[in-house]
Amino acid sequence: MKDLIVKISTEIEIFKAESNSLVEKGVKAAGARARKSTLEIEKLLKEFRKVSIEESKK
Repeated sequence: MKDLIVKISTEIEIFKAESNSLVEKGVKAAGARARKSTLEIEKLLKEFRKVSIEESKK
């Protein structure tokens, strides 16, 4: 569970950095990287929800 939380935090930091590059510097490639990061965050959050539900049943 801790490993999953670390992965989520890391991916959120990547998203923040890439979205800032897009907005502040106008780097178009950063937009694609930010969108890719959101897909990864979505997948990790779904996994977190699944693991969290399993843990609460114990």
